Amino acid sequence: MKTIEVKTGRPYNIYIEHGIIKSAGSYVRAVSKAVRAVIVSDSNVAPLYSEAVEASLKSEGFETSVFVFEAGEERKRLSTIEKMYDHFYEHNITRTDIIVALGGGVTGDMAGFAAASYLRGIDFVQIPTTLLSQVDSSVGGKTGVDLPGGKNLVGAFWQPVVVLIDPDTLSTLPRRYFNDGMGEVIKYGCIKSPGLFGRLETENAEDILDDIISESVSIKRDVVEHDERDTGERAILNFGHTFGHALEKLHGYSGISHGEAVALGALMLTRITEEKGITEPGTSERILSLLKKYDMPTETKFTLSQIVDATRGDKKSSGKGLSFIFLSEIGTCFINKIGTDKLVDFFCADNPMGQ
Repeated sequence: MKTIEVKTGRPYNIYIEHGIIKSAGSYVRAVSKAVRAVIVSDSNVAPLYSEAVEASLKSEGFETSVFVFEAGEERKRLSTIEKMYDHFYEHNITRTDIIVALGGGVTGDMAGFAAASYLRGIDFVQIPTTLLSQVDSSVGGKTGVDLPGGKNLVGAFWQPVVVLIDPDTLSTLPRRYFNDGMGEVIKYGCIKSPGLFGRLETENAEDILDDIISESVSIKRDVVEHDERDTGERAILNFGHTFGHALEKLHGYSGISHGEAVALGALMLTRITEEKGITEPGTSERILSLLKKYDMPTETKFTLSQIVDATRGDKKSSGKGLSFIFLSEIGTCFINKIGTDKLVDFFCADNPMGQ
């Protein structure tokens, strides 16, 4: 077992172990005296794992119930959260009870936000079952839902009390969902770890899965500990996300996954910064090669002008500017704020992709 301690304002442990999902109840009981536990899951994950998790929770004395919503990013809305609240109320959930998020990033984000806001805050557990949620969204305490205008525009910082990562759950994923998670893994290599990036180039991800999960989580842990509330350094975790969220918005939150959009956004951004002499030559070609290796999209039907326009209203806006993460080279990045009135000139002027 790998244990990673997260020393945020509310410290917690992340446990990485094959088969840990079957003994989830004991880990939850170790951090909670709750009487009741609600498992929140989606229609894809619940049939696979909710029965085992519920049985484990019951064995530790929890009174359990399960809330299942229809799977899909398009369900990541306040309307779904309201249904969760109704379930919590109907099952007499109190401030001393606990919510268990069982599923991917959408499940974790929504269950975490519901926990943060119901009765002004109750504890929750993350049991991520996708690669993307295991390496990224389950760690760090960001929770939320989408609005028609953009991704995660409503949310809260609310740290889980424990995170249980079971790599065995990835064996049930369709290939595309695994590749989706690789978008975030590639991001970590780009911003912080040339060694990880190099291994992704020379080895098969499936063969080094435990190492990938552990290093990605450790990188995010280190960044979050320095900037829990996303006021400075934590912004580097958004590499590729500004264009990525714009692509998701343009696609109507269907047809392109979050990880695919982030990876494509990182590629597009790095091509531009490389052309401007900001990024080491050849960097975008290395990113392109990894995207091809892991069967992710490398082009889009939308113009650069459309993508830049879709970044307006992004949650990373502050004042009259929008922060972008630029690479100097693989493993080294920095934050660059561009005025909203300068976005088109910076990204689209003299760029054939801008038309």
